[in-house]
Amino acid sequence: MKVSKGWLAVIVIVAVIVIDQVMKIWVKTHFFYNEEYAITDWFRIHFIENNGMAFGYEWGSKLLLTWFRIIAVGLFIYYIWKIKARPEIKKGYIVCIAMITAGAFGNVIDCIAYGLIFNSPGFPDVAMLFPPEGGYGTLFHGRVVDMLYFPLMQWDWPTWMPGVGGDHFIFFQPIFNIADAALSVGVMILIFFYPKSLSSLSGKKGVKAEEKENQEANK
Repeated sequence: MKVSKGWLAVIVIVAVIVIDQVMKIWVKTHFFYNEEYAITDWFRIHFIENNGMAFGYEWGSKLLLTWFRIIAVGLFIYYIWKIKARPEIKKGYIVCIAMITAGAFGNVIDCIAYGLIFNSPGFPDVAMLFPPEGGYGTLFHGRVVDMLYFPLMQWDWPTWMPGVGGDHFIFFQPIFNIADAALSVGVMILIFFYPKSLSSLSGKKGVKAEEKENQEANK
């Protein structure tokens, strides 16, 4: 069964969002804040929340960030709709844009709704979905749930090293979620495998390529 590029984008977006939200809801309703479960020495589930962008970084006001994400998602969806029928566009390129769109939208859901549908109990209780007393925040002010933690390597710096001597270092420290991963992987694949598609769509090269394709199809 052949799947069109438009439907492929829909499938990727829905799949990423569903997996991301299921994981977040499960962690939020089964882990108390900062609880950690070690799957291996280098892969752990560690529940935290943040107000910022991907990987827990903070940036600007919460409301501004949420609206920025909403606008970005709308632009990405419009972009997919505009390019899905172009013959020179590869399915892999569409999948990458869909992953970026889904990643942004996954965290938008947290920002918009989580403050309304979850409470925020203290240790050692876990959060409740749709608590009778109401949520911990207001519309557009929910916190993003993160849980994927990969401390791949760690060591203590030698005491003689200036600035960091004696400190304990962990590589890779950021804690993130499925949406962050989808967005980051989508961006990296675009950069490394589809640079020509990115450049052609921004100039006359894309128009010429489309005309060439159409001419060959009409021969």
